[in-house]
Amino acid sequence: MTDTKTAEKLFFDKTGMDRRRVQTIVGDSLKGCDDGELFLEYTQSESVTFDDGRIKSASFDTGQGFGLRAVSGETTGYAHANTLTEDAITRAGKTVSAVRAGRGGTAAEAPTTTNSRLYTDENPLPLVPFEIKVETLAAIDAYARKKDPRVKQVSASLGGSWQAVHIVRADGKAVSDIRPLVRLNVSIVVTDGKRMETGSYGSGGRVTYGEFLKPESWKASVDEALRQALVNLESVDAPGGEMTVVLGPGWPGVLLHEAVGHGLEGDFNRKKTSAFSEMMGKRVAAKGVTVIDDGTFADRRGSLSVDDEGTPTSRTVLIEDGILRGYLQDRMNARLMKMKPTGNGRRQSHAHHPMPRMTNTFMLPGTSAPDEIVRSVRRGLYAVHFGGGQVDITCGKFVFSASEAYLIEDGCITAPVRGATLIGNGPDVLTRVRQVGDDLELDEGIGTCGKDGQSVPVGVGMPTLLVDEITVGGTRS
Repeated sequence: MTDTKTAEKLFFDKTGMDRRRVQTIVGDSLKGCDDGELFLEYTQSESVTFDDGRIKSASFDTGQGFGLRAVSGETTGYAHANTLTEDAITRAGKTVSAVRAGRGGTAAEAPTTTNSRLYTDENPLPLVPFEIKVETLAAIDAYARKKDPRVKQVSASLGGSWQAVHIVRADGKAVSDIRPLVRLNVSIVVTDGKRMETGSYGSGGRVTYGEFLKPESWKASVDEALRQALVNLESVDAPGGEMTVVLGPGWPGVLLHEAVGHGLEGDFNRKKTSAFSEMMGKRVAAKGVTVIDDGTFADRRGSLSVDDEGTPTSRTVLIEDGILRGYLQDRMNARLMKMKPTGNGRRQSHAHHPMPRMTNTFMLPGTSAPDEIVRSVRRGLYAVHFGGGQVDITCGKFVFSASEAYLIEDGCITAPVRGATLIGNGPDVLTRVRQVGDDLELDEGIGTCGKDGQSVPVGVGMPTLLVDEITVGGTRS
């Protein structure tokens, strides 16, 4: 676990707050409540975008604040401010304590402690001078244009953040975490004089910039973005109708994340608004389908040493060989559902309350070779990358656009297609899985998940997957 000395310097030494007095304020504010915590946060973030040979935008921000939460039964009181003073926390305590309303609660058991350190404590932002970051983005632009004369536009960006959090409970127990996060994005537009197409690629994680600024690393990102753009330049209109779909490994796991993962979050199931409500122990997917959420991978974008309630993250089996085994839980929903927290209580910042969220969500590999899966398909679609999508949690219906996809004809991957969308129902799709590949891949560290107006970094993953009869929306029959 992160050394608390760094957090104490940020939140107490530099602000003038006294640690013991703050603990007393929290204890008094949450007396008689079932749960709650004080969440202290300090962040630094930066981004620089290079577009068409020049800096398009650059920013550097710092922020700090606290959020104080009191939980009584199913009711939550929450107050936050961007000032770190004992007076502000005291005023917040008077506000949130109103949720008791004469009710006497029993304080929930505190989270377990952990010595796990899943990422570096180093702040990635000042380690590399701004000039070096700009030079790297300029080199990306030049390399892409030299690579192919059809390149019309290049946009590249570097972004990073460093977040320190300190979580204090009513019993005085506290936990700290220092969280770095960086990301490199490359987008390329190509033209053949008749049409224009785009390709993009990104990578990142809870690391410093070092690895991403190496020429061999950013050149690989440019090569992949250019490859996708050139493939799309040769694409034909996608067919429509019911067909077999093969999902490629890695990033296509975003479909699993959206169409299935959200439906397995505890709040939706406690309120019985999920398609998976009251399905525990029942078959919800084909045999061979095992879905995991794991926040304990080192350096991964979706990983956390502890969640935003102070609970260590874990490896949670959601679906095992097609049987529903678990939900993703924060502390409140776990208590109300008489289950254990899984370390999935997450919030965007101190100004937001925690709720059940995914970390790194993926399907375990099966036994089928990817090429054999493709050869088994007479006519279908091979979807490699996805763009945006929409999901209805209550019924699991989804619509996803494929940013890179190909026709499968007589067991062979043939023409690339454009305009393909996948339309279906998440729980239904899981029952239509016929083959699971042995080639599990996790995404490259670019995922961001939105829920109730909050965004948090996540990871996804999947092996090659064959699904029977998904509706494909296209422009030709």
